[in-house]
Amino acid sequence: MTNTTPIIEFRSAGYSVGSTVILTGIDLTVARGETLVLLGESGCGKTTTLKMINRLIEPTSGEVLVEGKPTTDWDAVDLRRHIGFVLQEAGLMPHFSVAGNIGLVPRLLSWERERIDQRVREMMELVGLDSAKFADRFPHELSGGQKQRVGVARALAADPKIVLLDEPFGALDAITRNKLQREFAELVRSLQKTAVFVTHDLHEAMLLGSRIALMERGRIVSVDTPDNFAKSDSALARAYLDTVRL
Repeated sequence: MTNTTPIIEFRSAGYSVGSTVILTGIDLTVARGETLVLLGESGCGKTTTLKMINRLIEPTSGEVLVEGKPTTDWDAVDLRRHIGFVLQEAGLMPHFSVAGNIGLVPRLLSWERERIDQRVREMMELVGLDSAKFADRFPHELSGGQKQRVGVARALAADPKIVLLDEPFGALDAITRNKLQREFAELVRSLQKTAVFVTHDLHEAMLLGSRIALMERGRIVSVDTPDNFAKSDSALARAYLDTVRL
C-alpha cells in the first residue's frame, strides 16, 4: 500500500548538455510503495529522468532527492547499490551464471556466502525460475523472458527500497511481455517496493502504474492516476488513448 511520504523528489530539476536542453523544470514526487510510470515518445527525456534518481546523470539545475537527501550528497556507488535497476534485455553479465548475476549486489555489499546462496534461491523462486535447473546457466543459454526474470531477481536481491526499470519488457514478444507485466505488477505490490518505470506503451503504463507522468520534449505534461488519465482532456493524452482504442 502506498502512503504520502515521498521517497523520491524532483525539485525544478533540469539537464542540459552545452546549449542543448534535455530536461527542464521537472517537479515530481514519488511516494513510498507506489509505481510511477514515465510515459512518452523516444527522446522526450524519460530515461534521463530515471537516471537522475540513481545519479547516473546529475541535474545541471535544480535537484533530485532520495530519502530526503540530494543525490549529489550521496556516495554514487552506495546510492546505486541500494537501488535496483532493470534494463531492456536485462543487461546481465555474460560471463556470470544466473546465480552469479543475481548475487552480484549482495556480494558487493559483503554478505556472507550462505546468506547470498539462500537469497539467490529465494529470488529465483520469486520470479518463477527453478534454481536447480537455471542457477548454473549463463545468459546466452536463456530465452528473452528468462533473462528478464533474472534481471528482475538481480534488481531485488539486496532488498532495495527503490527499483528503476527502463523499458524492461520492450524487446519481448507480446505474449511473454504481457505475462511478465502482470507478474511484475503483482510482485511489486506484494513486496511493497517503490518503482519508477519507463515506457512508451500506454497499455503497459495503465496496467502497472499507480500514477502516470506523461512527458513531452523534456517536460512533464501531466501526472494522473490511470483512471484520470483515461478521462484526460490533454491533446497528448488523447493521442495516446486513441492508440488503444483502435
